[in-house]
Amino acid sequence: VQLVESGGGSVQAGGSVRLSCAFTGFIYSAFCMGWFRQAPGKVREGVAGISSDGATRYADSVKGRFTVSTDNAKTTLYLQMDSLEPEDSAMYYCAARDGFSSFCPRRSDEASFFVFWGQGTQVTVSS
Repeated sequence: VQLVESGGGSVQAGGSVRLSCAFTGFIYSAFCMGWFRQAPGKVREGVAGISSDGATRYADSVKGRFTVSTDNAKTTLYLQMDSLEPEDSAMYYCAARDGFSSFCPRRSDEASFFVFWGQGTQVTVSS
């Protein structure tokens, strides 16, 4: 399994960024995927999660501002981030778990729930 993130960068507060995570190598058609972020000196935070049947979960800190989705071909994971705040600055990682799980997306805020990880992409929001 390979996960490759892209789309990070620098943006001013109030702006938008869309992150992408291209994924390959899944054995099963069902999966669970998530976006995490980690700022220097802070714990890794589960931002959003999505199951292969489209169920989603969001951290309270991003509800109404971020949207997680996959493309129809189920090969790319997205995170649309709007109304960005300086507090959203972090390294963002996509994560995946192959196969069906009844705990997805409920446990998609737990890093230990996922098996595969991307390399991360930096998002910096300036005030």
